[in-house]
Amino acid sequence: MNIKKVEIEGLLIIEPSVFPDDRGYFYESFSLKRYSEAGINFQFVQDNISKSSKNTLRGLHYQIGEFAQGKLCQVLSGKVLDIAVDIRFGSPTFGKYVSLVLSDENKNQFFIPPGFAHGFSVLSEQAIFSYKCTSYYNKQYERSIIYSDEDLKIDWQIESPIVSPKDLLGKKFIEIDKDFTYEK
Repeated sequence: MNIKKVEIEGLLIIEPSVFPDDRGYFYESFSLKRYSEAGINFQFVQDNISKSSKNTLRGLHYQIGEFAQGKLCQVLSGKVLDIAVDIRFGSPTFGKYVSLVLSDENKNQFFIPPGFAHGFSVLSEQAIFSYKCTSYYNKQYERSIIYSDEDLKIDWQIESPIVSPKDLLGKKFIEIDKDFTYEK
């Protein structure tokens, strides 16, 4: 397994060791010991899977307070553009984002700790997206930022996004509350 840091502190790309043969392939998608050794010292309590069609856009989501979630994301089938936006007030990268392609071909994972808004757009005909969470889903603590925010200027790499009515009600980035603060 190879761990890559990106330009925003806390975000990690995990490239698993894949063992192909003439039957297919094998890789370890999670090991508490190995991920802890890599600095991902979170307890995952919930796994989620979504299936989405091309041009679907989900996000930008986050939870606050005791239900703030870290996520370990991967694509089981298809290809998505995965996005994490730094929403930690006082962070040197506040309002910046990282985007990367996750697919069943590259088998990469994206670790997003609490303090980031998360979303993805589907680039393939369909995608099955899987993510482990460090806290349980709680509707009362759920928040969202509108995907088309002018200040963030995210290129989702799709035209005519398919967005849920709930996601269309997301706040503008400049309107979010100070739910997360940067700690060195």
